[in-house]
Amino acid sequence: MKEWEVIFADQKGEPTSLLIPSEERPSEEYAAQLIRKQLFPLLETLDLNDFKDRDASPTARWLKEQNGVVITGIHESP
Repeated sequence: MKEWEVIFADQKGEPTSLLIPSEERPSEEYAAQLIRKQLFPLLETLDLNDFKDRDASPTARWLKEQNGVVITGIHESP
């Protein structure tokens, strides 16, 4: 199984990475859900109805707008 490195700027603007095991490249939304789970474990099941059906990546949008967390890249880990 391949590992994918998701690089993102955390709440402090510092570059951080997260490894995701997957055969296929994870979507930005899936990566955002895993980042949210890591950074905000109590909010894992947060309902994002405000963004549902209006945004392709509601979790990524929520992370960016509410917490300043931005995914900057997803690439295969060497």
